[in-house]
Parts: sequence; structure tokens; C-alpha cells
Amino acid sequence: MGYFDVPEIDYTRYTDRQLAAVPLAVLAVALLVLSGSFLLTGTPVPLGMDFAGGAELTVQTTSSESEIEGAFDIEPDSIQSVQAPGVENQYTVQFAGIEDNDVIQTLSEQAETNLEADGDASVVQSQSTVSPTFAEQTQQTALLGIAVAFLGMSVIAFLLFRTFVPSIAIVLSAFSDIVIPLAFMSLANISLSLGTVAALLMLIGYSVDSDILLNNHILRRQGDFYESTHRATRTGVTMTVTSMAAMLVMGVAATLFGVELLASVGIILFVGLAADLMNTYMLNLSLLRWYKFEGVRS
Repeated sequence: MGYFDVPEIDYTRYTDRQLAAVPLAVLAVALLVLSGSFLLTGTPVPLGMDFAGGAELTVQTTSSESEIEGAFDIEPDSIQSVQAPGVENQYTVQFAGIEDNDVIQTLSEQAETNLEADGDASVVQSQSTVSPTFAEQTQQTALLGIAVAFLGMSVIAFLLFRTFVPSIAIVLSAFSDIVIPLAFMSLANISLSLGTVAALLMLIGYSVDSDILLNNHILRRQGDFYESTHRATRTGVTMTVTSMAAMLVMGVAATLFGVELLASVGIILFVGLAADLMNTYMLNLSLLRWYKFEGVRS
């Protein structure tokens, strides 16, 4: 396996409090953002149609995405290009929270009136709705899935290391790796949907991978603490930065091709992996060093 040329950081220059201060401060800011969003809007993160209910129009038009956005009295929550063999100039337009049939019919009429038809076909190809009740059930199922995944990860961490501090370090890092991207989603107005929930679940896996790698090198392998740290850092940073590069490429490519969901997933994973670098090699490491040199003696 190839490695990036990761410089050996002189961790002796920093106290445990100094190492932990930055990731904990970022986590605190993220929690404040989510709390503020909840107080202002009723949800920490904007909810997509999957979780809020609403209407979806499939339109076939030669008009641009900006023209589609301006064709309606109500601003669409999402406009996505349909990427399928033999399909051109087709888009799905989502309006979260819309359930009134008269409003949906009005939106359909506005699409027909204000958008350029592609050939002789009508602009609106289909329309569908998701009821708020069904959306709420989907939301509860998705949140339950994240909670079960996080709980399972926590149990595995405690079973692997059987001591409180190393295990709680993994759990705290994983928690921060989820909260920071959620705060970014709130600030960037990226809706929570089934696709973005999948990205958050992937982040739990990425976080556990890098944290267990670091813990295992420091607690179970022979060698000086800082030598073990550098070995784990060299491997872990290589894995994480490679994944970040792949997610960035996916996000940029999806944005250029108008695939909004993949673009959102790519940027969420990129932000989450960047947070994981900080949490693993600052927060987790500070707790492990305290445990090795102070906690064990006490």
C-alpha cells in the first residue's frame, strides 16, 4: 500500500487540552448552529420531500434550470436532471410540504405555460405526491436506522477495547463526525433525504475505521507512543485523504451534470471526512495520550 508523505507531528509541543480544544470548539459551534436552526425553523436540518412530504413534477423542457426555477410562484426545493439512457431534457421538480391538490394543479399549469416544450410532447410528464404521514414514518425509520448504527458502533468499540476512555474516545469522535456535517447541511441548505442519510451512515463507518486503527496501534502494538501514533497516522491519513479526493471528484462531477443528490452526498462525505481527520488525530489522540500517561497511573 502506498502512503502520502505525512510529516511526523511533534505532539509533545501541545498539551492534551490544546489538542482537544479545537475539535471540541468546532463541535460546540456545530451544536449551536443546529440548535439555532431548530428554534428558527422547527428542524435542525432542512427536510427534503422524503421526510416532509410534498409534490414532485417530472417535466420535459428545453428551458434551463434557472428558467425552471423561475416558472413557479412557489420556489422549488429541488430540481434534478434525469440521467437515463434515451432521456434528454427531463427534470424532476420537488416542492416539499405541498399536499393540496389545487396547488399542485396550479404548479402543473404554470409549468405548461412558462416552460418551453421539448418537441410536441407536453411539458409535464407526470406528477406525484408524498403524504406528510408517510413522510413522517420514513423520517422515523431513517432516524432509527442512524441511532441503531451508532449504538452498534458504540457497543463494538466497548467490546474491542473493554476500557472506558479509549472506547468513549471513538464514540465522541464518531458523534462529532455526524454533527459537523449536519451543521454544514443546515448552513448550506442541503436537505435531509434518504440519500443524505445514507451518507451520514457511511460517515459512521469511516469514523470507526480510522479511530479503531489509531487505538489499535497505540494500545495493542509494541513501540513508543509517538512512533505508534505516526504509523497509524500515515496509514489513516492516506485512507481518509484518498476518500476525500474521490468524494470531491464525485461532488464536482455530479454538480456539472446536474445530479443534485450525488453532489450533496459527495460534499457531505467530504466535510465529514475532513472533520474525521481533526477528531481522530486531535480529539481522540489527546484522550488516548491522557489515558496512557495519566489515566492508567491514576
